[in-house]
Amino acid sequence: MKILVCVKQVPTAAEEPRFTADGTIDRGASDSQLSELDEYAIEQALKIAESGADAEITYLTVGPDSAKDTLRKALAMGGHSAIHIADDAVQGSDAPATALILAKAVDRHGFDLVMCGMASTDGAMGAVPVMLAEHLGVPAVTYLDEIRVEGTKVSGRRENENATLHLEAELPAVVSVTDRSGEARYPSFKGIMAAKKKPLESLSLADLGIDPAQVGLPAARSAVDSVTKRPPRTQGEIVTDEGDGGKRLAEFLTAKKFI
Repeated sequence: MKILVCVKQVPTAAEEPRFTADGTIDRGASDSQLSELDEYAIEQALKIAESGADAEITYLTVGPDSAKDTLRKALAMGGHSAIHIADDAVQGSDAPATALILAKAVDRHGFDLVMCGMASTDGAMGAVPVMLAEHLGVPAVTYLDEIRVEGTKVSGRRENENATLHLEAELPAVVSVTDRSGEARYPSFKGIMAAKKKPLESLSLADLGIDPAQVGLPAARSAVDSVTKRPPRTQGEIVTDEGDGGKRLAEFLTAKKFI
């Protein structure tokens, strides 16, 4: 079984994101890391392999040269190989373009199961997995809190505020898992050293047969017109209760349209 896990390099949560003049995130202006939500997909892929399935796990990412660090961390957790799609024309790609690029790489490699996190921690859209499945022409089983692979089927449980759903699809398929699917393991020292020797293939858009005009900021269906830095926090108003505190609080909330 061929399992591909899509991962993404994102700015660290401890830093405020910075933007370039064209409105895209300046990924070189801050430290980056493997998207935390993608770690759950990695963990579930490794558990499928450990359950007895004869699985070959490959990690896939789109991004600048520094995104290789993200792949190396994933490989340190486990898995066999990685694919890095790097091309200057990719800068500014939106979710549909990203899904197109990933689909071409997945199709080129071959797959039985593609696994994703529920969303990236920077964009937080959660739309790429279903777009990817549409390009590949396979079922999408998303937002799983629990996942199982048995024979030629993938199944799992999705919970929301109204119901618990049990979903199933024939392989090949695309799935996404939530942060309730199980804590991700930490890379061991042995894993970190082994990751340095695992195959990491680099591909360009030309390798995937993609016209640069189909991706990047010029092809994006939405764009950021302007960016304004978050204003510094100001001191709040202190009200001394002289018997009319409740009334003044209600007036304040009404003025701010909270009630």
